[in-house]
Amino acid sequence: MKKSHCTLVLGGYVNGYSIIQELYEKKVEEIILFGYSRELASYSNKIKKFILIDKTSESLHRAIENLHIEYDKIIIFPTDDLQLENLHKLHDKINSFCFLPFNPENLQACLDKYVQYSYCEKLGIPYPRTIFIHEKKDLVNIELIQFPILLKPSKREDLERKVFRNLKIGSLRDLNKVRKNLENHLDSGIKFLASEIIPGDENCIYAYVAYRDMSGKILNEWTGKKLAQYPDGFGVFASASNEAPEAVLLQGRKLLNGMDIKGIAQPEFKYDSRDNKYKLMEINLRSMMWHRVGNLSGVNLQYSQYLDALGEKVDSQVQVKNKDIHLFYLKYEIINLIGRRQYLRTFLKNLMGSDLTHITVYDRTDIKPFLKDCMDMAGGIIGKFLRAVKIIN
Repeated sequence: MKKSHCTLVLGGYVNGYSIIQELYEKKVEEIILFGYSRELASYSNKIKKFILIDKTSESLHRAIENLHIEYDKIIIFPTDDLQLENLHKLHDKINSFCFLPFNPENLQACLDKYVQYSYCEKLGIPYPRTIFIHEKKDLVNIELIQFPILLKPSKREDLERKVFRNLKIGSLRDLNKVRKNLENHLDSGIKFLASEIIPGDENCIYAYVAYRDMSGKILNEWTGKKLAQYPDGFGVFASASNEAPEAVLLQGRKLLNGMDIKGIAQPEFKYDSRDNKYKLMEINLRSMMWHRVGNLSGVNLQYSQYLDALGEKVDSQVQVKNKDIHLFYLKYEIINLIGRRQYLRTFLKNLMGSDLTHITVYDRTDIKPFLKDCMDMAGGIIGKFLRAVKIIN
């Protein structure tokens, strides 16, 4: 017999598993996972089944249509930008039976950091001094920004193509070393942003995260802060907390409303001590890696989307701010501890310097994802060691 609905999580890494955890804790039972590979969430006992797909929209479409044979309605939770783009391509084919958590009229534009910064200009939101590089002749304009700079594609091209996610360039000499590679990428149609690097380490990075429904109302929201990143301060989260100033909340709301972003979204800001402003780094239009900070501090955005998709009442939630809550990703924190000098104090502070610390992925009632992650960590450390030994020899 066909069932009424299910939740479909796309991607089984940390953000996907955190979605599964939150929904399962709220007694959501029909949880399906699609993934490109056997990532950690595929080993969870909280899901009904795991389906392997490839990165094409055709593969995703086939799998969704097959799932529709079993369920009348599918509530979808994407975890990367490629999934969003593929869902956008499929919108007209699956919208009648899928809840798609984005605005189809402006999704493609809003994924572009050039557009995000353009809205900052319109809305009066601070952002780093930035040069937009659309063609080879624009490379000379990079020199107008004081080095060091951070170079990144205007959209997440690294999910489909062989290109860096971000690249720190310390000097004109460094730029000249990679110029030919950049020209090749530009010839292939990839566009870049070159931005000043705002001084300060990774614990100056804050996030506003909200669920804005299809009518344009923000149903729930929370704010938080990165405590550490991997690798080298310019990567993804290693630890995070529920701490953030009011300015991050107000600027985040202004961006989501001003850009008419729908679904779960996360503007990320970095505090600039030179002018005491919180400057937009980027906006993620789906659940990012450390979104579990929200539900650990009392705000359930994933469950808010689930209820909204079913037409049920979504209660407004107030985030816990009178307790310091940390989310600690053991895998990346251990790699940071091994690879970064004088990191022990930061490691211990992130782990124990809070009222309550949660270890990402760890769940004693669902231990296999954690063990999978630990095995991946061990393999990564051994691989780095062997590569280092080979270089020395």
